[in-house]
Amino acid sequence: MDASLIYLVQTDTTVGFLCSEHKKLTDIKQRPQAQKILQVVDSFKTLKEHIRVPHKFKKLVRNSKNSTFIYPNQTSFRVISPSCSHHDFIKKFKIMYSTSANLTQQKFNETFAKECADIIIEDKNGFFEAPSSRLIKLSCTKIKKLR
Repeated sequence: MDASLIYLVQTDTTVGFLCSEHKKLTDIKQRPQAQKILQVVDSFKTLKEHIRVPHKFKKLVRNSKNSTFIYPNQTSFRVISPSCSHHDFIKKFKIMYSTSANLTQQKFNETFAKECADIIIEDKNGFFEAPSSRLIKLSCTKIKKLR
């Protein structure tokens, strides 16, 4: 498996593109290069290799489900639960960039998504939209719910 390819996957929240190169995802979604893209990781061990979780919020991060956290250095991560259908896929790469499979500010279009993806990974349930993950911004001492 090549992490630089663009994968179309049913994620824990919605249909998404996964890739190890954020520039590819930015180009597909036609979004500004400066806009950050979420990274998904397979475990808290992997998360610790990439970010320092503020001590005050370690328990919150560890116990949250379907939540994306923006950390003090402005990077965002979501830990994929082992019970999620695509956890085994993420586990092969440990970390990948993830974004919804649509143009910026538009609804999911399956035709567009399949045309843009290099590899399509679809299970028996097919693709479906689900509510977005919660988005929580953490500073060293404060927490702010953005979505």
